[in-house]
Amino acid sequence: MRSDSQQTSRRRRGGRRQSRGPRDSATTSATATKAPAKKPGFFERLVAFFTGKPAAKSSARAAAPASNGRARLTVESAPKPKTEPKPARKPELVEVTSPKVYVGNLSFDAAESDLCELFSGVGSVTNAEIVSHRDTQKSKGFAFVTMASVDEAKRAVTELHDKEFMGRRLVISGAKTSDVRDSR
Repeated sequence: MRSDSQQTSRRRRGGRRQSRGPRDSATTSATATKAPAKKPGFFERLVAFFTGKPAAKSSARAAAPASNGRARLTVESAPKPKTEPKPARKPELVEVTSPKVYVGNLSFDAAESDLCELFSGVGSVTNAEIVSHRDTQKSKGFAFVTMASVDEAKRAVTELHDKEFMGRRLVISGAKTSDVRDSR
């Protein structure tokens, strides 16, 4: 004959094991608080090697048991050092060699007619096109304006660069032509 413990550990027809007895939350919480201190892991040792600080014991600590009776481990993260914010990147100003002008930091509400009005105060505008997303047709925030001559384009860059338009400061420079892009 088999003992009771052998019968309870046998599999049932469904492939599940029978439980060996009722789980007591008092026994599981008592074992959960006795979590052993962990050795530092590979990554912690690697960081300690490069920073020169000795690897501290893992900061994992046992928390209160979860609703299913199992203990849950939480890791307290070390405070991050305060970093300085990145300085604002200056846009690359391209020399004006063609009548086409790049207009950046454009408001998403701006229309091509608004650009024509703005640039017509500097010279005659041949074409203004706002670059938009292929699928959504929403503005990408920049445009190209073609002036009548190179001199008018240069004047537009000097007068309108860093001017506020529809709540944003415009970035205006010469458009990169194919020979300028190839030299990069």
